[in-house]
Amino acid sequence: MSFQSQAGRPARMSRHVLLVTLAGALLMSAAMGVRQTFGLFVGPFSFDHGLPVTEIAFAIALHNLVWGVAQPFAGAAADRHGAAPVVAFGAAVFASGLAVAGLSSSGPMLVIGMGMLVGIGISCTSFGVVLTAVGRAASAEQRSLAMGLASAGGSLGQVVLVPLAQVVSDRSGIATALLALAGCMLAAAPLGILLDRGSAAAAPLREAAAPPLRAALAQALRHRGYRLLTLGFFTCGFQLAFIATHLPNYLLLCHMPAGLGATALAMIGLFNMVGSWGCGWLGGRFRQQHVLGWLYLIRGAAIAAFFLLPKSETSVLLFAGTMGLIWLGTVPLTSGLVAKVFGTRHLGTLFGVCFLSHQIGSFLGSWLGGYLFDLTGSYSLVWSATAAAGLLAALLHFPIQDRPAAAPRAPASV
Repeated sequence: MSFQSQAGRPARMSRHVLLVTLAGALLMSAAMGVRQTFGLFVGPFSFDHGLPVTEIAFAIALHNLVWGVAQPFAGAAADRHGAAPVVAFGAAVFASGLAVAGLSSSGPMLVIGMGMLVGIGISCTSFGVVLTAVGRAASAEQRSLAMGLASAGGSLGQVVLVPLAQVVSDRSGIATALLALAGCMLAAAPLGILLDRGSAAAAPLREAAAPPLRAALAQALRHRGYRLLTLGFFTCGFQLAFIATHLPNYLLLCHMPAGLGATALAMIGLFNMVGSWGCGWLGGRFRQQHVLGWLYLIRGAAIAAFFLLPKSETSVLLFAGTMGLIWLGTVPLTSGLVAKVFGTRHLGTLFGVCFLSHQIGSFLGSWLGGYLFDLTGSYSLVWSATAAAGLLAALLHFPIQDRPAAAPRAPASV
């Protein structure tokens, strides 16, 4: 794997960057793969434990919001103390949340386990902590692609862990399946050590004179491009959560085969492996805000075409493949752009604030889709809003300036 250096000679990815990227991909596989299994447990929790579907759906939706709120704090902790202790803490909390959900038949305990604890745990074991470590380890020329490769790991976990969880659940019940997933998270905890080893070898040399966190955060919040990027990331969360949550039910309303929704979601995950890598590759060769703008335009057009055109199994699979190619490619591009403008010293915190916006959008996309469907009996309003949001996000991203920001001065001591 090679990259063009500024002098025109290929610059090979060093061993420590490859190690950090691989560790990040494996950790993302565990965290994101486990998260993608939650939809499998809605029916069993309802039938076996007698819990209302609304309560189960709220617990699953809540972890998105908790994840977003906790992400800036998890990122700040990783910026200060390194990835290893944050990942270890997050894996333990994640696993405990799965265990609480699996061993309790109480609705409130399900909300605490799958909503609160899982949300905190995934904030410490996913994008904001993992991609920060990868971004610090890689050079500026390698950063976008390395982040894209690590992001692609999340879909690998989805491909492997979703069918595994289904098999274990069918044979031994949902409690055993959730405990097995908890074991996967605990097994992934040591990967945080590898993230620290690789990033520590590079970051201090590149950013020895980083500003204090408070000054860096104040500077970012005053930066027009950062505000636009944060607003645009809200759209990404809204679009993805709506589709992931409501596409299967929408297809049933369109009289599509019962298993087509699950197949479409699996295709999204499979194609996202290629898409995350491809978006990272493009971000290393073109201005990342322009790649993001085109990505949102394509996503909005694909959503509008799918909604307006006649439905068939072929059109559903084409839509799923297209969405997969542009599904999570926004994440390495967004985090890479933050790193380009503000550096990597406080990347975990600054990306975490952006990601909070993403998760607020995720919560609203999942909840609002169901609310408006109950209110109107149709998903038409939300499909239209989801498509229009792509155009709005594109208009927000194209004007972003990506020049490195001048280092802010620390406040004078009295």
